[in-house]
Order: sequence, then structure tokens, then C-alpha cells
Amino acid sequence: MLKEEQKRTGIKLLWGTANLFSNPRFVHGAGTSCNADVFAFAAAQIKQAMEVTHELGGEGYTFWGGREGYMTLLNTDMKRELDHFAKLLHLAVAYKKQIGFKGQFYIEPKPKEPTKHQYDYDAAACLNFLREYDLLPHFKLNIETNHATLAGHTMQHELEVASAANALGSIDANTGDELLGWDTDQFPTNIYLTTYTMLAILKYGGLTTGGVNFDAKVRRESFEPVDLFYAHIGGMDAFARGLKIAAAIRKDGRLADFVKQRYASWDSGIGAKIESGKASLKEIEAYILKKGEVTPNTSGRQEFLENLINEFI
Repeated sequence: MLKEEQKRTGIKLLWGTANLFSNPRFVHGAGTSCNADVFAFAAAQIKQAMEVTHELGGEGYTFWGGREGYMTLLNTDMKRELDHFAKLLHLAVAYKKQIGFKGQFYIEPKPKEPTKHQYDYDAAACLNFLREYDLLPHFKLNIETNHATLAGHTMQHELEVASAANALGSIDANTGDELLGWDTDQFPTNIYLTTYTMLAILKYGGLTTGGVNFDAKVRRESFEPVDLFYAHIGGMDAFARGLKIAAAIRKDGRLADFVKQRYASWDSGIGAKIESGKASLKEIEAYILKKGEVTPNTSGRQEFLENLINEFI
């Protein structure tokens, strides 16, 4: 049915996934479950979901942990659970090659809810895990705004961490209510949020895989069908406007010039030698003894830069 509807509408599949979260069998996790049969059930679900994604021409496949974590370390063998999760992902990589699926694999960071601590806590934790288990060549990150908030970060921070590691793959475009400590998955309408998001994405050349996926829903009180229309159009407009504003800021150049000047001391002299690896600790010590006391000579100008963003918005 999905294939027929795709043909009828021209709509393509961005990525597929498997729900290893809702069913009671996953109360202790899926790939990290203490029960080997639950692991096997999750692996079978992933196999079938990958096959369906491949059949429908999906451009990627996302692993979102949900319950891959713990409530207490008193009953948890963390090292063993992480080893098992890595094993599951390596099995998926092998099967991807076997069926000829060319799409990108993603991991979606999420810090908590429902478990107290989830292993894919944020972008940095995911990158550390992928590097430790030699999975980074096969995975990029799918960053969600609401999950960034739950981790105590901003979307801009999470995008920067992922992009700096060349691991930004796709984004879940939503927002959360910062006064509530759970996943509210609201449609994004905040122009500052979408501007900062697009600034971060454009900084590293844009998305080379994935896309902007509305992992969002209308509020419980918005129960008429027309509310879906308002939500989707509003979200798309907010991101389109954020993209235009971010492009205008980059074209203006003042923001980038300020950052470049702030780090100018690293472009020559002792800074350049340190960055290139040509300066030893002994040489650095001799330099600073000769120079004497050092005082900060560059203001952060946060207020000016925030005003600059306001100017374009």
C-alpha cells in the first residue's frame, strides 16, 4: 500500500525505523536488554524494517534508542549492555551490505524519558560510542531539537558537535516546551530557533544526507483537522524564513568576520606554531617567560552579536 501511495503522490521516503520502545517486551531495553530473546526480537524487527525501507527507496535508516539505558546501576552491567548494542549495530551494518541498501544509517540522541539515563544521551555521547566500537564510518546523527533541550543543550550546540565531527546526517524539526521536562514534540514556529539551526547547518556546507523531518504533532487541545494544516505550513514557513535569514547573515559577513578576528592570534606567531604541532612545551614556556603577563584583549561582544541577529530577524 505504501509503495502504491508513493507512486500516486510522488512522495519519497526520507528514512525508515523500527519501534523498539512501546511494547512491554522492551521494558529493559532492546539491544541493551538483559534478556537475549528480547535482543533477538529487536534484531528481527530491524531486519524487516530495513528490508521495507530498502523496498520503498528510503534514503536512510534511523536507530532511536527509546529505552536503551537504565533506571539504576544496581541491577545494570553497563559495559555488557553497550557491547550488546554495538553488536546489534554491527549486525545491521553487515545486513545492509548483504541486501545492497545504500541509504545512510543514523543514530538519534536522546538523554532520558522514560529511562533515567539513556546511552545515546547527546551528540557527544553518541560520537564517543561510535568511535569506541568502530562504527563511526557507518553512522551519522539525526539531531532533534526537543532531545537537545532534554539534554540541557540547545539545538545549535548539538548541531555544532555533530557537524564538527563530520557526523551531521539529518534533523528532526520540532521544539519542546522548556518549562516541561519531557518530549512535547511541538511544531517549530520560533524564528530564532530556525535561524540558529540553519546558521549551524550552513556553516558546514548544508545537509549532505537526510533532511528536515517534522517529528512533531499538534497540541492535544488542537483537535480539528485544520490544525494539522496550520501546524505543517507554519513549521515549513518558519524553517524557510530561518534559512533565508541565515543566508543573509552569512552574506553580510560581519558575524563570520568577528569570529575570525577573535581567533586571530592563532593565525600567526606562537598560535600558528602550536596549532601545527611545531611548538614544544619548553618552547612555549620560553615564549611566555619572555612575554610576561597576558591580559585578554578581545571582548566577547555577545550583546552586539545578539543585536546583529535581531537586525536580520
